[in-house]
Amino acid sequence: MKAPSFAYAKPASLAEALELLALPGAKALAGGQSLIPTLNMRLSSPELLVDITGLQGFSEIKVSNGPIRIGALVTHAQLEQSPEVKKHLPLLAQAVPHVAHTAIRNRGTLGGSLALADPAAEYPAVAVALEAVFEITSKTSIRRVDAAKFFKGLFETDLKAGELLTAVEFPAAKPADKSVFLELARRNGDYAIVGLAAHNDRFVFLGAGDRPVQFSFRNNLEEAKANLKASLKPPADLYNTSATKLHLAGVLLERAWNTR
Repeated sequence: MKAPSFAYAKPASLAEALELLALPGAKALAGGQSLIPTLNMRLSSPELLVDITGLQGFSEIKVSNGPIRIGALVTHAQLEQSPEVKKHLPLLAQAVPHVAHTAIRNRGTLGGSLALADPAAEYPAVAVALEAVFEITSKTSIRRVDAAKFFKGLFETDLKAGELLTAVEFPAAKPADKSVFLELARRNGDYAIVGLAAHNDRFVFLGAGDRPVQFSFRNNLEEAKANLKASLKPPADLYNTSATKLHLAGVLLERAWNTR
């Protein structure tokens, strides 16, 4: 299939981009690795694509005494190759190699993945597990939203018309922190059947609901597995029943419990 007709603009500044995004039917284009396929399948039909690639200041990873600030246009490949991410955000570093394939990681962006809010994607679960904070910018204001409140449902976020996700702040890992990312997929690079981002006592599943699904387990493993079985109700997909995904979620929970 071919994409529906749309207008295209490539702003030279953030201010210009926000002006364009405030127009009816406008949508931001970053790496395009998620948006372009949805256009071609006619699952999305924006009137105007605002190409934000190349905007200055949004492709940097900044380390300070506080949180690690990652611009929305940082690519998966940048994250994968960053020594700062490996050192300060080991959970994110573990998750990146599970994102699709090398060609896609070279183009796709952190902000694009988070803004799409695919419940089977890795970054939303990682952001919730790490209690990240999202910086959202409009023409008139900058607001900050906790990751757990950003994801509202299937491909639905807290982003409003005219707003742009510009950066994400992740708390740097402490020496005593324990993190592990695990994922089960049919083939390497496929979307996860189910996955798990675990950080200390926060366990966040992907592919198990219409958004990242968070649990806190503090006691013994058997009690944790029983609680998971009683409360997690993952949706079936084309290849796996809900019962299969629930079983696999339990497998990942046990692996994460014994690995951290």
